[in-house]
Amino acid sequence: MFDTSKLRGRIIEKFGSQKAFCEAVGCSVATLSNYLNGKAQLSQNTIATWATALEIPSGEIDIYFFMPKVHEMEQ
Repeated sequence: MFDTSKLRGRIIEKFGSQKAFCEAVGCSVATLSNYLNGKAQLSQNTIATWATALEIPSGEIDIYFFMPKVHEMEQ
């Protein structure tokens, strides 16, 4: 599972809401929600479209889309 917190923040920073982002890139809110919650994977084309809309440099795509989620250890 990926940590999507940085992507979520970028969406709000650039578009103000997830709904506005979805309208701009032509995806449903459900599709975005499924990805952000680890229930779906994105195609390379979708990642490229989203990265362009969010003005994410190609060298930083992995930070936004492929950063592994770190689980805290229970004591």
